[in-house]
Amino acid sequence: MNWTILTLESNTADGGVTTAHWRVDAEETVGAEEDAVTYRASAYGTCGFNPDVSAEDFIAYADWVWASVDKEATEASLTAKIEADKAPVSTTGVPW
Repeated sequence: MNWTILTLESNTADGGVTTAHWRVDAEETVGAEEDAVTYRASAYGTCGFNPDVSAEDFIAYADWVWASVDKEATEASLTAKIEADKAPVSTTGVPW
């Protein structure tokens, strides 16, 4: 899984971060060479913060996303999506 902070919103008066926009991408390739199929899933979200370092609810930089997002549940959801894509229970299209 690849977690990325895409952008930050901050208070222009003091530079304190108020919002982090994050994305996580998952990818699995099955097969090799010409038979390889790559399955992908992703999730996006935002987390709001109190930029006041003296505030009781202040969140340190290293804990920004993890304080608001369940990392294990998010990654499990993306893994389940890829597994479902690898073994679909329905299809669309025509037989010719």
